[in-house]
Amino acid sequence: MDAFYASVEQRDNPELRGRPVAVGHGEARGVVAAASYEARKFGVHSAMASVTALRKCPGLIFVRPRFDVYKAVSLQIREIFAEYTTLIEPLSLDEAYLDVTENLKGHEIATEIAKEIRAKIKEVTGLNASAGISYCKFLAKTASDLNKPNGQAVITPRNGPKFMEALPIKKFHGVGPATAEKMHRLGIETGADLKSKSLDFLLQHFGKSGPYFYGLSRGIDERQVRSNRVRKSVGAEDTFRQDIHSLEAAQTEIIPLVDKVWRYCDANDIRPRTVTVKIKYADFRQVTRSRSTSAPISSAAIIRDICDTILADEFPSDKGVRLLGVTLSSLERADNVDVSGQQFDLGL
Repeated sequence: MDAFYASVEQRDNPELRGRPVAVGHGEARGVVAAASYEARKFGVHSAMASVTALRKCPGLIFVRPRFDVYKAVSLQIREIFAEYTTLIEPLSLDEAYLDVTENLKGHEIATEIAKEIRAKIKEVTGLNASAGISYCKFLAKTASDLNKPNGQAVITPRNGPKFMEALPIKKFHGVGPATAEKMHRLGIETGADLKSKSLDFLLQHFGKSGPYFYGLSRGIDERQVRSNRVRKSVGAEDTFRQDIHSLEAAQTEIIPLVDKVWRYCDANDIRPRTVTVKIKYADFRQVTRSRSTSAPISSAAIIRDICDTILADEFPSDKGVRLLGVTLSSLERADNVDVSGQQFDLGL
């Protein structure tokens, strides 16, 4: 994602659009968590001391972080990823590796998948994403920075080794400031310099990282995309333009939320045991009601039945409902679950 935290703040507050924004605390000991592209033009970047950022950009606007919002948007993005592949390795809230060699859409061209995903992220969240496409993790990660913001780049197997030769050593994954300084002392400034060193030389000076650097300088990165562990929960919610007042309306509005969380579970081959419905009333009073099953839930229809039962206990209500949400938890891998012929005790 492009300037993720700052972009979310600019999306949600039109007054911040086009202005230099830093997410973080502007106090003397504050640190910049993220900076908008308008702020980056002044040299402001993440992890910079707030006083330094303000000195570089006197008009900088500090916004306190809202991690609950960033996490919610991140989940929306992960759900989009899950429509294309189950091989997703998140690096942070705003970045992930995807292996689309065998993808759920049956697409043959990775660059087209990247375009489609970026367009859907824009449609769903209103935010820009950039992508890097290549045959290994290192080059995909590197390519993702080449055409930021709101762009993508591809490094092909043919171009990979040459690209690595021209790359400054400080941009190599796994080369931090201390390692870069050591490499500079050894006369290693670029990938070509690194490639000129023997494996024995790299083992002598960099120990167990030697073989990794040796392969990387030749465009070889054997690290696999490793799917993240099963999430503790997955949820979706919707705030209505007009409050709803009837059980029938609530049961209708809950259907797309159930379908959304179930799509995530189905795409990632996980199954829940607990369903939680969140209800926020017009006066902003909020309640949550949960039901657990004795066996993993195998279909969206069962989840809808549970939600309908929970909602029936809350209606009629003397107050309108402004928000409904559905969360699935107690998740486990579907391949560990034998659901054939099971009778589900809904524990209602």
